[in-house]
Amino acid sequence: MNEILGGPVTVFAGGLRPLPPEGQMTGMFKTRLDAPVLCTREGLVGDMQADRRYHGGPDKAVHLYPADHYARLVAAFPALAGQVGPGTLGENLSVAGVDETQVCLGDVFALGECRLQITQSRRPCWKIDHRLGVSGASRRVADEGITGWYFRVLDEGLIAPGDDMMLVERPNPDISLARLWAVETAHRPAVDEVRALSRAEGLSAGWAKKLAQRADWLERQADGTNGGSND
Repeated sequence: MNEILGGPVTVFAGGLRPLPPEGQMTGMFKTRLDAPVLCTREGLVGDMQADRRYHGGPDKAVHLYPADHYARLVAAFPALAGQVGPGTLGENLSVAGVDETQVCLGDVFALGECRLQITQSRRPCWKIDHRLGVSGASRRVADEGITGWYFRVLDEGLIAPGDDMMLVERPNPDISLARLWAVETAHRPAVDEVRALSRAEGLSAGWAKKLAQRADWLERQADGTNGGSND
C-alpha cells in the first residue's frame, strides 16, 4: 500500500495545567516540538493526561486532530479567528490535507520509527468549550464529525516534526472514521452494522465493549424482550 496521507506532521506534547474558568487540571495545553521525541506504547515521552479514565492508555496513546478542522471552527465561531490552530485542542499530531473521511478504523501508519494504528474517534467533551472559551464548540465538533482520532502504538520509536504519515495497512477499507462516527451517534443504527463494527479489527477495547452492548440492546428492542429505553 505505502501511500502518504496528508502533509508532514506537526508534533505536540505537554504537562498538566489548570483549565479556566474553574481550574480543573487538563493536558490540553500542548507545546509544539522542534526535535524528535520518543513514542512509547503509552504515548509521547513528556506528554501527560489529567483524567486517565477518558484519556491516554495503550488504545489512546497518541491523538491526531486534522489541521484543516480549525478553519471550520472559526467559520462557526468567528471570535476564534487568530486564536486557534494546530495544538489548541490537545492533539499530539497535526496534519493538513487529511480527515475522517479519508482514514479507516484499523489503518496502520508508519511515522518516523513508529507504526501507529487508528483505534477510535475522539469523543468531544465539555473541556473543548472551556479551552476555546465559547459555548457550543464541543457540540459543533460532534455534530460535524470533526473529532480527530486516537492511535495505539504497535512499534515504538522516534517521531520527528516533518515526518510523513505512510499508510501501510488497511484492514477495514469499508469503515471510514466518518462512518464509524455516524453509527456511533445515530439514534437507532442498524443492529447488524453495530455488531459488525464492534468486531472490527483494530477497534479499541472500550469501544468494542460499548458497541457490543448497544447491539445487544438493539436486538432486545427488536425482539420486544426489553421494554426499557436507551434513549
